[in-house]
Amino acid sequence: MRIALAQLNYHIGNFELNTRKIIDSIILAKQKKVDLVVFSELSICGYPPRDFLEFKDFIQRCTDSIDSIAQYCDGIAAIVGGPSVNAKKEGKDLFNSAYFLADKGIKKIIHKTLLPTYDVFDEYRYFEPNTHFECIEYLGERIALTICEDLWNINDNPLYVVCPMDQLILQQPTLMVNIAASPFDYRHIEERKKALRDNAEKYKIPLFYVNHVGAQTELIFDGGSVAFNHKAEVVNEMKYFTEDFNVIDTEDFDAPVLDFGFSTVELIHDALVLGIQQYFSKQGFKKAILGLSGGIDSAIVLALAIKALGKENVSSILLPSKYSSEGSVTHALQMLQNTQSPNDTIAIEDIVNTIEHTLQKQFENTTPNVAEENIQARARGMVLMALSNKFGSILLNTTNKSEAAVGYGTLYGDMCGGIAVLGDVYKTQVYELAKYINRNEEIIPAAIINKAPSAELRANQKDSDTLPDYAILDKVLFEYIENRKGPHEIIAMGFEAALVHRILKMVNTNEYKRHQTPPILRVSPKAFGSGRRLPIVATYLN
Repeated sequence: MRIALAQLNYHIGNFELNTRKIIDSIILAKQKKVDLVVFSELSICGYPPRDFLEFKDFIQRCTDSIDSIAQYCDGIAAIVGGPSVNAKKEGKDLFNSAYFLADKGIKKIIHKTLLPTYDVFDEYRYFEPNTHFECIEYLGERIALTICEDLWNINDNPLYVVCPMDQLILQQPTLMVNIAASPFDYRHIEERKKALRDNAEKYKIPLFYVNHVGAQTELIFDGGSVAFNHKAEVVNEMKYFTEDFNVIDTEDFDAPVLDFGFSTVELIHDALVLGIQQYFSKQGFKKAILGLSGGIDSAIVLALAIKALGKENVSSILLPSKYSSEGSVTHALQMLQNTQSPNDTIAIEDIVNTIEHTLQKQFENTTPNVAEENIQARARGMVLMALSNKFGSILLNTTNKSEAAVGYGTLYGDMCGGIAVLGDVYKTQVYELAKYINRNEEIIPAAIINKAPSAELRANQKDSDTLPDYAILDKVLFEYIENRKGPHEIIAMGFEAALVHRILKMVNTNEYKRHQTPPILRVSPKAFGSGRRLPIVATYLN
């Protein structure tokens, strides 16, 4: 059998686009004499549709689109992901389904059994789990068709009490097909391939896997669709972070290919570039602006945005105050010279003076503190948002994960924006990104990379005045956020007790800030946002 894997970039709710992409791929598959073309999970509507699934009109459009696609399935079969209606009164109203289309009709609908409800996933909110297992007979093959999570219950700590393939293998399938919407994080590629390989090894039949590619707000999908032979060898691995279309012949299935190899920093870089590009293109945005401070975070964001959108579409605004060092301004200008990108300079001292004069009576007889510092940050935010409103440019937030974790930022100041580019990248990783960006030529000036980080909201200020050294801070944050370890466990790893308690207290008391920040591009196993849900009003570790 000739099987085509269609790794496409879908747009949530854009039924015309999604349907056209699928039909075009079916036509291409016909030209290549393909027997079966496979598309990814919920491909008809995009993933994750979330509460759009509660609208009957949305479901009807899914159904209409699938009917349209079926008309092109003559002389070829297709597997397309989409929601389907649960005919039973009991249970949820919908299934997460895979439609098997052939002879211009729907021949079989297979439902997803294992519905993830953890991290960024919330599928049991909408879907009823499958309880009936059935293979698909087609051209002499018996296909065990599963959907994403259905193949993930194969580790030493299973999340579910049933394993769909254990049920399907009893029907003696000759191959497995898994359609997925598996979001990216920098660990996930190897974890995903291991889970898939483990299935091929356990059941000793070929496995074809198709994943989404592209980004949907904060979720990035890296593609990497793959096929394994019955020996659990990779015989076809598709591109990462871009659309792809491959044809595999099951008669020529004994030629393993080399796996793609990526460094962590390369994966993060490529994911962030794709995330920016997709956020803008799918929203219909063209132009971006950011505040360029002369520090490493804004320099990284500028470099990534230029890569994603083109230098002519990214404008940097320098917003110096009386506390801005001469070096920061010089370094920012050097970065702009290196990138040859649009820029402007707007001094904020007059704005700050006006606000302080306005508050003179209320602030009388008080000692200057963080309130005065934040006036500067909010003046910058006000200017940047005014430019965004006036010219339709989307403001790129430059806060990194270390800062977001401990609340080292100003609400409605440097924490504002349309999308947070580095909100899931620790400060130590930011430096690694800088080196990667400079791997072929100096884009980010060495002076920016080498100098001590500072918010420059008071004289001679350094981040280290307020925060522990980032090399230590990030390790503690990683153990708490990504690994979910408590204070006693972290202290037992050799970290100072007082420091650990201080850091964890900062994280938890600043939850309210993170609830008010822009969407954060997710690149780690545990990002701030929909995948990390903590109460604001709580006393745990506060």
